[in-house]
Amino acid sequence: MSNSFSRRDTLKSLSSGFGYLAFAGLAQQSAACDAAPSDSSLAAKATHFPATAKRVIFLSMSGGPSHVDLFDHKPALADHEGRKTADSVLAGNKGLMASPFNFAQHGDSGLWFSKLCPNLAKHADDLCFIHSMHTDLPNHSQAYIQMHTGSFQFTRPSLGAWSLYGLGTENSNLPGFITLNPPSGNGGARNYGNAFLPAVYQATKIGTNQIPEFYAKILGVDQEPGAQLRNMENALLSPKQQRRQLDLIRDLNAHKLKRDVYHPEVEGAIESFELAFRMQGEVPQLLDLSSETEATLNQYGVGAGQPTDRFGRQCLLARRMAEAGVRFIELTAPIGWDHHFLLQTALPESCEATDQPVAALLADLKSRDMLRDTLVVWAGEFGRTPYAQSGTGRDHNNKGYTIWMAGGGVKGGLSYGATDELGYQAVENPVHIHDWHATMLHLLGLDHTKLTCNYGGRDFRLTDVYGNVVTDIIA
Repeated sequence: MSNSFSRRDTLKSLSSGFGYLAFAGLAQQSAACDAAPSDSSLAAKATHFPATAKRVIFLSMSGGPSHVDLFDHKPALADHEGRKTADSVLAGNKGLMASPFNFAQHGDSGLWFSKLCPNLAKHADDLCFIHSMHTDLPNHSQAYIQMHTGSFQFTRPSLGAWSLYGLGTENSNLPGFITLNPPSGNGGARNYGNAFLPAVYQATKIGTNQIPEFYAKILGVDQEPGAQLRNMENALLSPKQQRRQLDLIRDLNAHKLKRDVYHPEVEGAIESFELAFRMQGEVPQLLDLSSETEATLNQYGVGAGQPTDRFGRQCLLARRMAEAGVRFIELTAPIGWDHHFLLQTALPESCEATDQPVAALLADLKSRDMLRDTLVVWAGEFGRTPYAQSGTGRDHNNKGYTIWMAGGGVKGGLSYGATDELGYQAVENPVHIHDWHATMLHLLGLDHTKLTCNYGGRDFRLTDVYGNVVTDIIA
């Protein structure tokens, strides 16, 4: 091959390999921060104060899990079975519905779990339940976006992007923020985007959840067994030739940057190209589970035909990524939690797909002494109503619901806050999305009021002008 590259050759090679990844990393960029990034925007940065968590694994339960059927035990629902409330009448729904699933206390802490979470219940003393979460709207897309970005109205940087912006990464050969199999709906890329932060801080998307396993079987479509990153190899150029091409592009971009003085899109392009090139040497090994023992695969429920296989692979990859230095890892459950109907059969299916893998992740992190500085978060965008919808399911409920966190400096075996006796509204120590975001950043050593980006003449932050750290849950 000639030592020189024509424009057509360059564009052709950029359509595969590192070029594909770099352009994918810039696709969602809008304007960048007014404050120009440093020469190495992804380099590890000093925290505002000592951190208890170095990284986050966010288990996203899209759809709104029913807290009153999983973790928020409400015996009063059985006492008032069928009674209609003002809210249920207004919504045109049925009366109150007791949980069809038995609850029991577990661990020395005595936390309540329904029978649908037998494996997770074994980790009761590691978990911190927040039973008093609430958010602004009961609609999926708005609530899901707000859970990720703090705002349902405007395009804002995601929690993962802010975390990477504040901390940098521990491994320059890997993205600092990875999302595995994110949903295409509910705001799509806004949930892991960078908005006005430099493009290098948005997530690298690996895999897709666009075709649920149930529908894939009906349609006869092959479903990916786990998160995959395509177009990693450049079939047109050798690594040495790619390096020379990168140097050429970098020099051209640097010349333009010198001429323009400040051009965030060009800065983002330079860093994205370089990161994508380095990823080719490490990502294939990172995603390859063949080196894991049979015992580990069984622990996570990985195996063809098993309902736990898909999410088990994601959880195992999350542990591997955390070990490799990825700062923020998000996983999306393969089966949704939007149970308006057939709760008694659909909810057990969602739990069966996730309970064993999540418990295995906690056990694996703990055995490697990683849980103490890894913050594991399990959350949906809202919960479900205590009254029935159409007699077999539950409607959306944003006024009170449960999430849990483990490791990373939170108190284990803690039940914090409470909803009313029916599980409808947060009444004790309510925690808003802004408070939750402030607390997560605090665990990472970041002051949410100081982690700002000046954009359009104003300093923006994840929590806007709100948010209080929930100090009572911090160990």
